[in-house]
Amino acid sequence: MKTLILVDGSSYLYRAFHALPDLRTARGEPTGAMRGVVAMLRKIVDDYKPDYFGVVFDAPGKTFRSDWYPEYKATRTAMPDDLRAQIQPIHELVRAHGWPLIMEPGVEADDVIGTLALRAGVSGIRTIISTGDKDLAQLVTPNVTLINTMSNETLDEAGVVAKFGVTPAQLLDTMTLIGDSIDNVPGVPKVGPKTAAKWINEYGTLDNLIANAANVSGAVGENLRATLDWLPEGKRLLTVKCDLDLARQPEDLIATEGNPAALGPLFDRYEFKPWKKELEADFASSRASASFTSGAMPIGEGSFAPPPRPATRSYEMLVDEQSLDRWLAILDAAEITSIDAATLAVGSVDPLSAELVGLAFCCEPGIACYIPMGHAYADVRQQLSMSRVLERLSPWLADPTKRKAGHNLKLLQHVVTNHNLTLAGVAHDAMLESYVLESHKPHDFDSLALRHLDFKTVPLADVCGKGVNQIGFDQVSVDCATEYVCEGADVALQLHHALYPRVANDPPLAYVYETIEMPVSLVLQRMERHGVLIDTGILAAQSAELGARIIELETRAFELAGQPFNLGSPKQLGEILFERMKLPVLKKTATKQPSTDEEVLQELALDYPLPKILLEHRSLSKLKGTYTDKLPRSVNPRTGRVHTTFAQAVANTGRLASNDPNLQNIPVRTAEGRRIREAFIPPPGAKLLSADYSQVELRIMAHLSRDEGLVEAFMTGADIHRHTASEIFGVPQDEVTSDQRRYIKAVNFGLIYGMSAFGLAAQLNIERDAAKLYIDRYFARYPGVRLYMERTRESAREHGYVETVFGRRLWMPDIRAGGGPRRQAAERAAINAPMQGTAADLIKLAMIAVQGWLDREQLGTRLVLQVHDELVFEVPEGEIDRVRAELPALMTGVAKLSVPLAGDVGVGDNWDRAH
Repeated sequence: MKTLILVDGSSYLYRAFHALPDLRTARGEPTGAMRGVVAMLRKIVDDYKPDYFGVVFDAPGKTFRSDWYPEYKATRTAMPDDLRAQIQPIHELVRAHGWPLIMEPGVEADDVIGTLALRAGVSGIRTIISTGDKDLAQLVTPNVTLINTMSNETLDEAGVVAKFGVTPAQLLDTMTLIGDSIDNVPGVPKVGPKTAAKWINEYGTLDNLIANAANVSGAVGENLRATLDWLPEGKRLLTVKCDLDLARQPEDLIATEGNPAALGPLFDRYEFKPWKKELEADFASSRASASFTSGAMPIGEGSFAPPPRPATRSYEMLVDEQSLDRWLAILDAAEITSIDAATLAVGSVDPLSAELVGLAFCCEPGIACYIPMGHAYADVRQQLSMSRVLERLSPWLADPTKRKAGHNLKLLQHVVTNHNLTLAGVAHDAMLESYVLESHKPHDFDSLALRHLDFKTVPLADVCGKGVNQIGFDQVSVDCATEYVCEGADVALQLHHALYPRVANDPPLAYVYETIEMPVSLVLQRMERHGVLIDTGILAAQSAELGARIIELETRAFELAGQPFNLGSPKQLGEILFERMKLPVLKKTATKQPSTDEEVLQELALDYPLPKILLEHRSLSKLKGTYTDKLPRSVNPRTGRVHTTFAQAVANTGRLASNDPNLQNIPVRTAEGRRIREAFIPPPGAKLLSADYSQVELRIMAHLSRDEGLVEAFMTGADIHRHTASEIFGVPQDEVTSDQRRYIKAVNFGLIYGMSAFGLAAQLNIERDAAKLYIDRYFARYPGVRLYMERTRESAREHGYVETVFGRRLWMPDIRAGGGPRRQAAERAAINAPMQGTAADLIKLAMIAVQGWLDREQLGTRLVLQVHDELVFEVPEGEIDRVRAELPALMTGVAKLSVPLAGDVGVGDNWDRAH
């Protein structure tokens, strides 16, 4: 039987765009989606050698479904400009390769594929549909199969049943019940795949279910009955139309050898050098033999393709002493070992209470073992004793010469410590390798596997379920756990092998990874473990005061509005402000409603009293809900402390983030916000000490810009704001007024964030012309700053990123956007990112240096918090003088800039007094 392959080009277009790095030509043209799609198409042709072949894309414009239902796909976000720019080149590349390209206006690619697949079946042709879209599984028959090239998944009839719990013929009915949030097609509220499959298996078809809807019990039954009128329309929208009037027949879709004369210029323009070399050698013969192993895509000279995945994998479960002995010998001899842990809780794991269920180890890609120790379901097979296993593993885990790797090893360190063990020798973390390489991309385990290994990992939900049906990992069968946890250790090792060479071969990135990110991860783990003390009584009193103040503000708001209303409802707020009170509409939301966001309220508050009250109400409500009410509930009952989690791989600039609870965003610009810091206290016999860098980003600006005037001001130790005001206003420093200093302070800090004259005018509440005058005078006095900004913008547009002083690469995905707010925001970010990123690097280096000194001197002082440029310590009273004296030199000595770094230290009985 002959074979037709139909490729859902639109499906792969988005997947390739998001899976690959932000690849570009020297001229700045994006090429990631092009490389990905063409590489997949070449692989499909080489692997399957089909008799007939077609690549189907959505045509631009609306389809008939939008006429049926105007809200169809209405919630989809606009296509990124960088992706839109690659569509036409992809079409050109497809045609130049000799592959038939199909686009039918007014319909979707799915409908074209469905029609051609049906016609092929009539002609006795087997069809393979290559797609990442699950909706096309409704087309599966004995002669129609789906493949997903990116995840290596194949769906025949049995595969559909295994994945969705229904037959292909029933799949459309279940999809109708579930709905499609991506295409904005509603289903039955609260009905997911399991419930939908259960109903269809019970009643056979959607029509039978509708006829018996009165018999379906519970809240979901009520939801079903409330949706009955919609379901036929929903089904019509989700049905792939298979009766289009297409001019082409399956037999017409014959791939040719391609056109070297067309391919050559395209490969040159988009810098596809490996493919160009292929073409030059012998296009016709090389295309038949070229191999893109495991879907690996050429990513340009000087880059690294993913290493080949193991052809087979061997995952072993250790349930006896002999197997454990054998693997202990393997671990002892291994150059590096990847570790993954299974913990009792699944999903969001509390680091300090996570309990081991099992451990997996991998020393060589494709070969791993799992040691089950805590599985506790009925009839579970005999496991090794946890105490015995951990006793045997303890020397190896604690040996710093035995190098360990993994993904997010900081969490693993907590898990091991929870069982009174030490994890030393932490050498590599794939999450941090990815973060250093591509700070702007996701760094979760599943995303990294798909992006760098072209491998789709087993979802946790497939192992433990989800929602009310989720089980603890101790209830997972040991056989299933072995596959899942071994895969975690195996893929983590493969990720290290794929990512580390790219880091190691780039000296600045290697410095950031090896000297900053890996060492500071160890410091952060100790900080998280130690936690910080809070006085819950102080917070309770503050919460009561805030509550009373919030009620007063609500009463005043009701009086001004002339009626009660919900201050937290944007709809009611919009009605009060813009319909009842007739205030000017300054901005609208995406749904064309008047905006009531903070920016709008701040501008309205300049002229009207109610918006000012609303802003204060929002601020105090956030303080109460986020801090004074919530922090006492965050106290760990075992330690009596609050333990935040510091996330490294989040901010593009290298800054740390604080979660559960977030201790970095406590407001300090309002009296109420600062008072919350009063509740952070030391233990008896100690004080809190706060140490921070003074005006660090302005100093970094002076270093980066090399502006002589700015450098001189810092070298002489002048008050930088007073000094600058003196220069700009042309008066002696001792005659600078407080307003003049305040204006220039706003200019100093505003410019490093790329602030415009409009923004400065709004901040200072002055005329825009006056703000522009201050900025112009500033640049006239400090021309090096203007030149730095211009150079930085140009460099960002050329390379797609900027760098910190230490070589951290800060990617700017929108810097080449066609124009408008996104590009302007990216340009502002590009100016500030090197300063903010360098400041983040400095504080991390300071943490490493200070913790090293504390350890060497065996002091009792503990680092408990990091907030941007500030470090907070618990210091025993007997060590205060020594720590206070040593800290500034330790912090300022981590780097030498062209201007001196300066540090401030304060000590107090709480965080507010120390700061």
